[in-house]
Amino acid sequence: PDVIIEAQFDDNDAEHGQDHLQDTLSDDIKKLPLDTGEKGDGVHRTKQDDGPKVNDPRLLPDEFLQRTAKVVYILEKKHSRAATGFIKLLADRNSELFKRCAMFSPVDHRVPRVYVPLADCPPDFMTKPEGYSQKLFICRIVDWKEDSNFATGQLSKSLGQAGEIEPETEGILTEYGVDFSDFSPEALECLPQNLPWVISPEELAKRRDLR
Repeated sequence: PDVIIEAQFDDNDAEHGQDHLQDTLSDDIKKLPLDTGEKGDGVHRTKQDDGPKVNDPRLLPDEFLQRTAKVVYILEKKHSRAATGFIKLLADRNSELFKRCAMFSPVDHRVPRVYVPLADCPPDFMTKPEGYSQKLFICRIVDWKEDSNFATGQLSKSLGQAGEIEPETEGILTEYGVDFSDFSPEALECLPQNLPWVISPEELAKRRDLR
């Protein structure tokens, strides 16, 4: 902090000249107590000064530290980048983006809203957008630029009416990356071919019946 010294001198000081006055002020400055973190006479400390005064943060106790980190690499993408939601027209009808993209709003609010190309939307979406207000779609995020509030993606599939069991179920399975396609012929060949199949009494005797 700046140090302000009010010097008082009498006629005797004036007689010695300006050089003597500067020497006197220098001596007074050297005698001033400085706050080095140790309590001493003449040192006034405020409440804000109370606390550890350590130049090296590594020497502070843990309770005084806020640990921070930075993401340096994405090791594995856990999310499927697929989401279930609805499509609607952009609010700004005069923008160039309105002519190229629609807005996809995911049902899961943890997923960002997505710009999707109008080419992926149904042919009559631009003329009758209200007809698709309750239609569920699957969208996959393909990119999200750093300077954009919304991601960009592609519509993968139309699921059907919101609120119905089959479209809702398919949407959930797709979001979590669950393969619900039909079993391949190779997998079906591993099953018993002589139907109806029943557990033999010998096998049933070895098992605990939880039916």
